[in-house]
Amino acid sequence: MTQATEITARVIAALNQAGIPHMLVGAFSRNAYAHARATQDADLVVVMTGHTLAELMRALGPDFSLEEQTTFETNTGTMRDTLVAGETGFKIELFHLSADAHDQERFRRRNPTTFGPHPTSIPPPEDVIITKLRWLRHKDREDIKDIIAYLGAEALDWNYLHHWTDHHGTRAKLDAIRAEVPQID
Repeated sequence: MTQATEITARVIAALNQAGIPHMLVGAFSRNAYAHARATQDADLVVVMTGHTLAELMRALGPDFSLEEQTTFETNTGTMRDTLVAGETGFKIELFHLSADAHDQERFRRRNPTTFGPHPTSIPPPEDVIITKLRWLRHKDREDIKDIIAYLGAEALDWNYLHHWTDHHGTRAKLDAIRAEVPQID
């Protein structure tokens, strides 16, 4: 188990202990649908209704700190808090579940799984693709191609993908990326 995986597992265990609903997103959810790649941080969507960050910090203990400034993610209007794991400096970004329609839908559709021995959930592959299209950094483009190639285009719900990419205005980007994916026989 890598240091990033161990730290992320500790945060998931603490979220479970504090009773905070959550979903693992970002590179770790992408890795569930394609060959694994390294990441510089971990991303989780959390529902803080009725919970406080103080509860989470108590469950995590003194090895973690919380950056003082809550930030704002502009694609979905999501508030984000950042945890830092002790001397490693590894960051865990906690994206608060927003009112954005797709953010709500992907959380509703999340699939239960485990991370190490800890229960968690991840979004279905279509929702990983849709979210990565909204960010569309170079690594997101490569992640989308990897997911399509690894799962095979026939395994994905293209009606769902087209609904949300039409809604977000990213369908042309999805079509262009899909055309770049080599056919695997």
